[in-house]
Amino acid sequence: MSRVIVYIDGFNLYFGLKTQGWRRYYWLDPRALATSLLRPGQHLEAVKYFTARISAHPTDPDKHRRQGIWLEAIGLLPDLKLFYGHYLDKPRTCLQCGHTWVDHEEKMTDVQMAVELLLDAHDDAFDTALLVSADSDLAPPVTAVLARYPGKRVVVVFPPKRHSKKLESIASAKLVLGRGKLERSQLPESIRKPDGYVLRRPDEWK
Repeated sequence: MSRVIVYIDGFNLYFGLKTQGWRRYYWLDPRALATSLLRPGQHLEAVKYFTARISAHPTDPDKHRRQGIWLEAIGLLPDLKLFYGHYLDKPRTCLQCGHTWVDHEEKMTDVQMAVELLLDAHDDAFDTALLVSADSDLAPPVTAVLARYPGKRVVVVFPPKRHSKKLESIASAKLVLGRGKLERSQLPESIRKPDGYVLRRPDEWK
């Protein structure tokens, strides 16, 4: 069996879903999604999900609570490991009206993904890596893996409304994540934790 590790860029995927207007797919089961991407003869070794915890936002004070519930839920999944980056405040100014506001920029996701991809390739942990992202900053580690380990494949899986010509040009192959796989890769409406507490899909995501 060919061994596969799936690396998921959480915010690239999230903003793809948001741009497409697919809020109802936020209650995602990353392991089920990873499994749906496998081809016959492939075996899922692990799923690595890269994200950052968000803070409360004035326009949506419950946003961080919804994310927290979902992160708790997927943290219960077997063969899935979460990697956390962090947010930095980033002042922005409208060039036309001069209005200023504070935005947030996620840091470390691409670096962590690059490190994990390179380490797993070095440790011979996979035959094929599936990279769910359209972040062109990941092009150098993908190039390095394919050059140094010619027997391995790196396939990019583009989230909805996301694409990178650079990644497509260097990857072994490319896939585009469609509605069907997302719809079939949702968590149960409620999940009971080992301590008995029940996690439920937020109403805003239904």
